[in-house]
Amino acid sequence: MFLNRLHRWTIILSALIIVGPAESEARQPAPEKRVYNTRHITSLPPDIDGRGDDPAWNDVEWSGDFTQLDPDDGGEPTQQTAFKILFDDHNLYVLIRAFDTEPDQITHRVTRRDDFDNDWVEIHFDSYHDKRTAFSFTLSSSGGRGDEAISNDGDDWDSSWDPVWFGASTIDEEGWLAEMRIPLSQLRFSGEEGQVWGLQVQRRLYRRQERSGWQHIHRNSPGWVSLFGELRGLEGIESSHRIEILPYVVGDLNRFQAEAQNPFRDGQRADGRIGLDGKIGLAGNMTMDLAVNPDFGQVEADPSRVNLSAFELFFEERRPLFVEGKNITEFQVGGGGPFWNDRLFYSRRIGRSPQRSPDLSDGQTMDKPRNTPILAAAKITGKTPGGLSIGIVDAVTAETAAQIDTKGSRSEESVEPLTNYLIARLQQDFNDGGSSLGTMLTATNRNNNETHFDFLNQAAYTGGIDFRHQWSDRTYWLNASMSFSHIRGEPEAITRVQRNSARYYQRPDADYVTLDSTLTALSGHGGSFSVGRSGNSPWNIGIGGTWRSPGLELNDVGFLRQADVFMQNSWFGYRSEKPNRIFREYNLFLNQWQGFTFGGDRKFLGGNINGGGQFNNYWWVWFNVNSEIEGLSTTALRGGPALKSPGNVEFNFDVDTDGRKPLSFGVGGGLNRRRDDAGHSSWVYLSMRYRPSNAMNIRINPFFDTARNELQYVSNETFDDAGLTGQAGLTGQAGLTGPASQASQADQTDQADRYLLGRVDQKTLGIGIRLNYSITNNMSIQYYGQPFVSAGRYDRFKRITNPRADRFADRFELLSGGQLAYDDADEAYSVDENMDGRTDYSFDDPDFNFLQFRSNLVLRWEYTPGSTLFLVWQQQRSRSGGTGEFDAGQDLNNLFDTYPSNIFLLKFNYWFSL
Repeated sequence: MFLNRLHRWTIILSALIIVGPAESEARQPAPEKRVYNTRHITSLPPDIDGRGDDPAWNDVEWSGDFTQLDPDDGGEPTQQTAFKILFDDHNLYVLIRAFDTEPDQITHRVTRRDDFDNDWVEIHFDSYHDKRTAFSFTLSSSGGRGDEAISNDGDDWDSSWDPVWFGASTIDEEGWLAEMRIPLSQLRFSGEEGQVWGLQVQRRLYRRQERSGWQHIHRNSPGWVSLFGELRGLEGIESSHRIEILPYVVGDLNRFQAEAQNPFRDGQRADGRIGLDGKIGLAGNMTMDLAVNPDFGQVEADPSRVNLSAFELFFEERRPLFVEGKNITEFQVGGGGPFWNDRLFYSRRIGRSPQRSPDLSDGQTMDKPRNTPILAAAKITGKTPGGLSIGIVDAVTAETAAQIDTKGSRSEESVEPLTNYLIARLQQDFNDGGSSLGTMLTATNRNNNETHFDFLNQAAYTGGIDFRHQWSDRTYWLNASMSFSHIRGEPEAITRVQRNSARYYQRPDADYVTLDSTLTALSGHGGSFSVGRSGNSPWNIGIGGTWRSPGLELNDVGFLRQADVFMQNSWFGYRSEKPNRIFREYNLFLNQWQGFTFGGDRKFLGGNINGGGQFNNYWWVWFNVNSEIEGLSTTALRGGPALKSPGNVEFNFDVDTDGRKPLSFGVGGGLNRRRDDAGHSSWVYLSMRYRPSNAMNIRINPFFDTARNELQYVSNETFDDAGLTGQAGLTGQAGLTGPASQASQADQTDQADRYLLGRVDQKTLGIGIRLNYSITNNMSIQYYGQPFVSAGRYDRFKRITNPRADRFADRFELLSGGQLAYDDADEAYSVDENMDGRTDYSFDDPDFNFLQFRSNLVLRWEYTPGSTLFLVWQQQRSRSGGTGEFDAGQDLNNLFDTYPSNIFLLKFNYWFSL
């Protein structure tokens, strides 16, 4: 049946991809490629003061005639723009004249770096001329700078890239002027004679939300960088083998609540450290980034979450060392939805929290580091003139120890071994950037020199190959990838991998895998395939599939949510980017998906319709309607048999008002309802964006979520009854031991393993607060804070009796009040299942209250280009436990009555260019 469905969808979508849209939606021809000719400066270089009156600018001509890109694609811009480009042996110089007939209406807010809430102009250089990557430099009307590294033909924009360059702007009666000096050392290019670079210049007119460009590129074009104009006249330009050094010094003070009888928690701790970041230009276009003892004290904390699932949460990387240029080392396994984050390299594994916690005896206390120190890291990135992209990362983390105090006697016990991480990525472009073939390899090697590290893999290797091809003016595309993994270690480590939530080899009904506690190695594979049509047309059509074998394991240096799955998906959509009487732009999409285990059981089947757009009054609206039929959860019982899960219907929406105004709002929410009255959830969120002055903006985002789930996991227990004469299995489950004939199919009571679920009512409230105040374009104060409270109360405890029964009510048996007894002292339930007056098993009270407040206050001052001073205050308050009752007012009072942990940090670095 699965193959028939997949075949039917494949035929339908393939026909749509091949036939394409109607003649009325024929592809628009690509505009003629424009050329700008620059010159080497023959006089004194211009001063970067935003005036543009230096004689050097007379050496080249203005180029203008911009075309509107958004919203009226191809139309005349409201205001015209022109620019000039010069260069010398060390720098590029750019002058942009942004004409404006209403100069008093120009939006010129003082903003920090990479904040584009302004009138701005920007220039893009495809200095590799690979038609895939580019470097972007943005200057606002108030002199604020922004910069981004563009990759994947405009699909990825990396704002963490912070080169050292100079810019200034002024407003006059004709509009405003932007002047830039960009050191050639900050770009990557071959240095060969007769170079041609890709070039694009853009302008944003903020008050009309209008964007215009020098090289016209249709908004529905299947690329960005590949359609740039050309920059010529670069004779004599030479690449620079630069050396940049950024040493730093950090001092911090941590104040927290003192704990009696705990010498490690005396109320205060001070620390200081030094380190070094560096950047070295290698041969060709290669650059090496170095970090010795890197520090990330200024990085914002992760948002608070409560995780009731079996899976690890995915958090975005925020550390500058790993964020900058991260696209070069990305290799996603493929797939959407819950599989979107699966990848071979997840940089947060490097420097992770130590994975071992020593057992403590009475009278012992412990000081365990929160993170594993990174001793050193190096990254080599670049692209050869032949189109070969190279990305290599190597990092070494220290063996980390916890200090243990035993009545005044100190000792150390290691909690994380010395580890080396190696990541290598190669990708070769073909077909003028329209095709590529790549590979990636990773290696994680741990020095497990103590037996207590036997639970960790000693070595883990992953890799893959990927292929991308576009044809017919990049209108059609095909993507394919394959991945593999191989891990080695002691039997304890490999058994741990087999039993974890990504695969659950111990599932009694999974007859296609076997839990083997003697293995010292495990291998697996995964991959994806998709083909579609997009660009040069408002229609988007595609079909794809992805898989992960049960043995695939990426979590040593990558991220894998769940193995043992094959997923197929398809989509069909229409996107209009031409304004009409109602919308400036809008879109509508249909999606379908289904997934199976490697044993052939269908896990899920569903689809959705979603769409939205921007009205002519600059308001935005978006909606989504999902529906899934009954599926099969292989994780609901945490290693138990698969459980039939009811289908669900979901609706969510979002509305945002005009973001150009000083005060704007947004509201959104949704409702999910599971069939068979198995649960429901709802959520609502608000956003308020207020800009009281040109230098300050405030964002407040409260949210409230409620959820009721009849099938929330509680515990797996073993029935303990001396009178039990046989081990009976669950009804209808292959692979479970025991004489099923001893019990009827309708009343299977003598089951040895008890899989316990309950109904949970959970409520969560949070308020995200952000404040940005720009004293100047190079000095800013940022604040982020989020009070977060969540409560969950459980009742209707039940044990699973027939997990694949057709009727929902036949899959479990409720535990009655006579079978359950609560012990206040132990905070646990005891179960007398057969009502013989003896406890058969017990489980902890799962009710919870979780309260947390996290905040960061950062003063950032770039006192000279490339050199920065940080003053940081971080505060955290956390409390857990409770009865599961939700009382927002009391919970917030309890949260702010909790003694805080305060960290005060000063970080100073200085940029040297040699």
